[in-house]
Amino acid sequence: MTWTKIIKEEEKKEYFISLQKEIISRYKNTVVFPKYKDIYAAFTYTKFEEIKVVILGQDPYHGANQAQGLAFSTPKEIKNPPSMKNILKEIKDDLKRDSACMDGNLIPWAKEGVFLLNTILTVEESKAKSHHKLGWEHFTDEIIKKISQYNKNVVFILWGANAIKKEKFIDESKHHILKGVHPSPLSSYRGFFGSKVFSKANALLKKDGKKPIAW
Repeated sequence: MTWTKIIKEEEKKEYFISLQKEIISRYKNTVVFPKYKDIYAAFTYTKFEEIKVVILGQDPYHGANQAQGLAFSTPKEIKNPPSMKNILKEIKDDLKRDSACMDGNLIPWAKEGVFLLNTILTVEESKAKSHHKLGWEHFTDEIIKKISQYNKNVVFILWGANAIKKEKFIDESKHHILKGVHPSPLSSYRGFFGSKVFSKANALLKKDGKKPIAW
């Protein structure tokens, strides 16, 4: 199975045809992030058959120049947003070293097999969740189902209520699920800090004979 085959299957479906029309219209008439060419960036950096870890986000950053098509990631020249700062802090506390991605650009993770998927792939400037219920959730549900069906021993990291809802699409007899509080400032002190999610994910990968991630 490949991303190309999966996405081509979805493109034929009625919901996706409607979604694409709506997205194209919104890019023409409003300011939308990420750049149109980057909507599917997460799929270009992590090959389907090489997925080791899936991290689910909600929707892209809605500030100028922040979103780059990978959940939680920003271009290296952009100041780290609050959620990213908290992720980096937990890595330091958990692994006793700085992250390999202190600049907030998580493309190195993606290339190691960390699939950074937002459940909604676009957003209007300054309006979080503004593209909720356009059809992206249907699309990303299908993506999660396919990962669960065709891969094995993937570590799914589900942060926050929206991500945890996707648990029902994951076959726990074949995969690992680590779920907890979202790293945003609103919730990080309620259990994200101290969760040791990065060392736990690496321990599971090692147990399955896979190379751990250089977080």
